[in-house]
Amino acid sequence: MKPDRALLLHLAVIAALFAMQYVLPAYHQGNLARILVLATFATGYNILFGYTGLLSLGHALFFAAGMYGAGMTMRFLDWPALAAFPAGIVAATLLAGMIGALALRTTGVAFMIVTLMFAQAGYLTILYFNEFTRGDEGFVIVQATRNILGFDLSNDDVRFVAAWLIFSVGLLVALAVVRSRMGRVLVAIRENEERTRMLGFDPFPYKLSAVALSGAYAGAAGAAYALLFGSVGASFASIQYSIEPLLFVLLGGTGVVLGPLVGAIVIFYLIEYAREVTTAYLIVVGVALVLLILFARKGVLGSLRRRTDGWLP
Repeated sequence: MKPDRALLLHLAVIAALFAMQYVLPAYHQGNLARILVLATFATGYNILFGYTGLLSLGHALFFAAGMYGAGMTMRFLDWPALAAFPAGIVAATLLAGMIGALALRTTGVAFMIVTLMFAQAGYLTILYFNEFTRGDEGFVIVQATRNILGFDLSNDDVRFVAAWLIFSVGLLVALAVVRSRMGRVLVAIRENEERTRMLGFDPFPYKLSAVALSGAYAGAAGAAYALLFGSVGASFASIQYSIEPLLFVLLGGTGVVLGPLVGAIVIFYLIEYAREVTTAYLIVVGVALVLLILFARKGVLGSLRRRTDGWLP
């Protein structure tokens, strides 16, 4: 049997990431845990944007739904972390499904604007119910409650393994989805929706599934962020957290499963080091994106795939 190169590559990346905890200093290990959570968020976004061709500017709402779904059930209902985590995923998935059912009545730029409007409405709603959400100030999840099966999620080593596990599962699920029949239909919709319809496929349920699945990834990332780092706040629902996954995907490679991970690592450290030089660190990110558009429009891994035989999924 011919070895599955794509699967072996992704398993090797997962193994390499796990090994990083033994070689990285504590500071960079903490950074990598945060990057893995954000990369999970962007992996879901890549399914929607990179494979389906739907540009959303409202994913911060799903990230925040996962975060508040986990955080508020722990704070007001005294749910354990093991129950709060899936609660965040369910909240984000349901919200994504409802918003997707409405937003998908539009196409192109209109879809982008509608998702942005929903996200801003969600952000303002969080601010309005400040008594419960604590608005921009947010609230801290008590350290004693941040444990699953006896593992303290506030511990640096446990936090890293948890972030790695969530990202690894998300990466393998994404790989399976994009190589499945559904994934091929999503790519067909991205390339030519009308021709896909002529072939006998109804694009709407596939696009709605992509929105809901992408929302589930965002919810998992948001819930994980709340549990691993102990903070919940309205700032995570702002437009910044809708733009970040887009930047990760564009830089790493749209329509490449590993693209969001590469993009998240590069942009995270680009911002990290730019902050040490100037307060206008976003200018550095802007220059990097301009160079990307000029010399590598398909992103780092997208450009690499073009130079190979195209086997990288």
